[in-house]
Amino acid sequence: MLGSIRNFSKTIYAKILLGIVIIPFVFWGMGSSLSGGNKNIIVIIDNDKYSINEFGDFIQRNSNEKVTSNQIENLLSVFISEKLIEKEIEYFDIYLSEKSLADLLKNQKKFKRDGKFSRTEYEKFLIENNVTAVTFESFLAKEEKKKQLLNFVSGGLMPAEFIVNNSYDKINQKRSIKLISLEDSFQNELTFSDKKINEYFEKNKIDYTKIYKSFKLIELSPETLADGNEYTDLFFKRIDEIDDLIIQGNNLSDLINKFSLNNPQIYKIDINGKNFDQTAENIIFKDIAQKLFTIDPSDPTMLIEKENKYFLIELSQTENVQLNLLNKSVKNNILKKLKADKKREMISKIISEINANKFNKVEFDKFAAEKNSKVQEVKLQSQNDDKIIKKEIINQIYSWPEKKVIVVNKIDLSESYLVYIDKIEHVKLKFNSDEYKNYQNLTEAQLINSLYNTYDTYIKQKYKIDINYQTLETVKNYYN
Repeated sequence: MLGSIRNFSKTIYAKILLGIVIIPFVFWGMGSSLSGGNKNIIVIIDNDKYSINEFGDFIQRNSNEKVTSNQIENLLSVFISEKLIEKEIEYFDIYLSEKSLADLLKNQKKFKRDGKFSRTEYEKFLIENNVTAVTFESFLAKEEKKKQLLNFVSGGLMPAEFIVNNSYDKINQKRSIKLISLEDSFQNELTFSDKKINEYFEKNKIDYTKIYKSFKLIELSPETLADGNEYTDLFFKRIDEIDDLIIQGNNLSDLINKFSLNNPQIYKIDINGKNFDQTAENIIFKDIAQKLFTIDPSDPTMLIEKENKYFLIELSQTENVQLNLLNKSVKNNILKKLKADKKREMISKIISEINANKFNKVEFDKFAAEKNSKVQEVKLQSQNDDKIIKKEIINQIYSWPEKKVIVVNKIDLSESYLVYIDKIEHVKLKFNSDEYKNYQNLTEAQLINSLYNTYDTYIKQKYKIDINYQTLETVKNYYN
């Protein structure tokens, strides 16, 4: 019932940031002083006790779909946050008069006709959502009080001009940098002998075992099933008949004999639908693999449909195969890991020297000379200037000061650079420009978010929350 009303409330209060407040910390480090004699109490907030029945009603009101036991803790978190906000509303004596509620109701666009409040539209909404006026207006009043609480916490914030310009400058300052690709510089150290590859393989053999499933496959076409080229009623009738026979326990041999089908093709694939050479033999194999690796061996025969094509498949064998270095994918994988390990080792050494203030511009130039590395000079026009360098790398560069040597890289080390930040040109906004107003709004949002995080900490310290974990387990078991 309240699901559609909550969706309605989102259209009214799209800017309410309730989800930011309180919820994240509810289960952090909270023990329970509740004893087994309080089995009907699920949580105590200060001196107020909340029963398992009250929590159960909350779950029913707030879950449109079937609830699983894994969702119960999240729902309890939301339940507690609702109660904490109610306490804060009461503490700050936030009040909504009957007249204010009436004005709020009359100003909802959904209930207007020809620009005026329509009682008919309002009653239509109540009937469609199977809710009484008292219930809906109580909900509306509660949401308005939440909005007022958040406005009370964050209202009146106006970032100073220097803070706005600081936000603008962080994004739009120009940076002149010198760039060395570590990938190129390390090439000589990233060549590995067969002995090294063999040693790695012997130590990590278990990582190169793979499950393969062998299966038989027959494509069912109009030619093989209906003696024609068209998808006729006869073809689909026989498809349905085959499906029924599989359900009844018939195997592939039975179906071949009954429908005079061609002999099946035999394939062996892994869970990704690839063969020993790690190449996909057929576009259908990826879908087949998903089914083969979940199939019940006692029912190995299956009819599948893919892009208006029909296939009969039957699982014939499952093997745990030890791959060896003759397999190209194994050798390529080992080389990739050896290179990543070596790059990580060399990059870590440079970072350690940088952190110890032993790697400055002199060492930067010395490194380039010793490695015969190309030094690329780049001028970034802003933090969004990704014409030459990827955004992930640029964001790292913009987090360091001028005249600093740093190492930046993608998380998988597929790209890594030694960077010298040569010069930073700071920028400033004109006070009354449109762009200034945009960054003023951005800065205000950042300040509000920071304030809400502080409010989280304040609420955590203000209220004592005791959760009855025995009762919580009872609720989880109920929804299992």
